[in-house]
Amino acid sequence: MKVGKLNWDELKDLIDSSRGKTRDDVRIKSGVGEDCCVINYGDHECALSTDPITGASENSGRLAVHINCNDVASTGVEPIGILVTILAPEYASMDDIKRVMKEIDEEARKLNIEVLGGHTEVTKAVNRMVISCTVVGKAKSGTAVPTSGAKVGDDIIITKDLCLEGACIIANDYEDILGGILTAGELEEAKSYMEQISVVPEGMIAGEFGVNSMHDITEGGVLGALWEVADASGKGFVVYKDRMPVAAVARKICGSFGIDPLKLISSGSMLITCSRGGELVKLLQDKGIKAATIGKIVDFGGYLVDGAERVEVLPPERDELFVLADKLNDIREV
Repeated sequence: MKVGKLNWDELKDLIDSSRGKTRDDVRIKSGVGEDCCVINYGDHECALSTDPITGASENSGRLAVHINCNDVASTGVEPIGILVTILAPEYASMDDIKRVMKEIDEEARKLNIEVLGGHTEVTKAVNRMVISCTVVGKAKSGTAVPTSGAKVGDDIIITKDLCLEGACIIANDYEDILGGILTAGELEEAKSYMEQISVVPEGMIAGEFGVNSMHDITEGGVLGALWEVADASGKGFVVYKDRMPVAAVARKICGSFGIDPLKLISSGSMLITCSRGGELVKLLQDKGIKAATIGKIVDFGGYLVDGAERVEVLPPERDELFVLADKLNDIREV
């Protein structure tokens, strides 16, 4: 099998055939594109999400915190705690594990969340550090926003720039190769994108504003996220390529290696749909968060408009990060 997420047909079948017992107190349930479950506890509800870090070597502890908190924030729910599992290979040192936990501690403090517990072990089952986290969030009952809530006529909004996470991972893990492509300033800019990875601020703002759906843009890039929102909601979308805010350094990296920035992992950007897109964009900008409207939710189909061309968006395949990693590893071996 290829490295990366399962294809969406396989994943949907796996989810639908393995739900266990259906419970009425689980308000938002698992599904393709639905990164959080939400459990009702009467006056309050709990949002939960879990994800591993497998595609990055540097900043793995930092990314582990943010990608999981981002999932919870995409429901408009404030993250309050994180559980951490670390699986370390035999060659790892205690200093390696301490470095990861130091990063997790630092990012947790920034986001005002507590490290609740977890599990740490050295195992022959992995050949590099694997970090898997679960984040817990708390909200008033009925307020969590599902991915599946997009409605026809909604504006589609993206926050900040696309490809922040992808460019940051590539710059840190392949600095030796990118040194011949990027200037020193561009390389440092790409590394600095780590400081923009969190979408917790915009998630809280959008949740309070009142939106129909949110989704953080991870594997599969913005086109993958759009497809997931549309599939979960039973709707379609039309978006415009010239409105896509791709980080300039990321665009240069992607252009140099022939990969599509719209299919590159993009934590740091939130995809939001709501009926009053212009108002939300202004509110986000007033709060210091860059935002842009890129299209509309429609009845069916998924299309990217590129000039006079209208291209159908298919279910996301292997993220371009893994495609690029293969190319760069091949260059290293030459």
